[in-house]
Amino acid sequence: MSAGDIPREFGNCRRIVLYGNPVLRTIARQIHSVTPEIAQLLTDLQATMMRKDGVGLAANQIGVPLTVFSLNPQAADCDRPPTCIINPQIIATEGEIENEEGCLSFPDIFEVVKRPEMVIVKGIDASGKELTLQATGILARAIIHEYEHLQGILFIDHLSELRRKLLESRLKELIEEEQKACG
Repeated sequence: MSAGDIPREFGNCRRIVLYGNPVLRTIARQIHSVTPEIAQLLTDLQATMMRKDGVGLAANQIGVPLTVFSLNPQAADCDRPPTCIINPQIIATEGEIENEEGCLSFPDIFEVVKRPEMVIVKGIDASGKELTLQATGILARAIIHEYEHLQGILFIDHLSELRRKLLESRLKELIEEEQKACG
């Protein structure tokens, strides 16, 4: 199913906040139960991720500082359906690999970041059941990236001071763009 094929009843596409919005630096709060409001958040999160062609999307990227992220394993060439992980915990990592990475909150910025080669994450799915997922490659990178979003950590935090300095003007543009969008 492509992003344009997602029926509206599967969720609303929400605005992705850009760098400069304080919610991106906010440590997300735990979700205690899957209420109808949380269920709607999950469908909106997934719909937004799919429509924006993301591999993952954290709730704080749509302005909601709660501990949940959505993953699209198919975008990482894994034969698994898109899923949301509530209250994720990283229970194991292995190896280390450097690769290019981007973020929907940082449009058109791609930088090389060092991440674990393999990750095991535990959390709760949309039906409230415990789930454990092991991933490698791009999907492992996405899990760590989204997990860090929930901690208020951004992928640019892993860059050297020099790399951040080179991005300074683009980051300033994103801050201004976000301020205009927020009024």
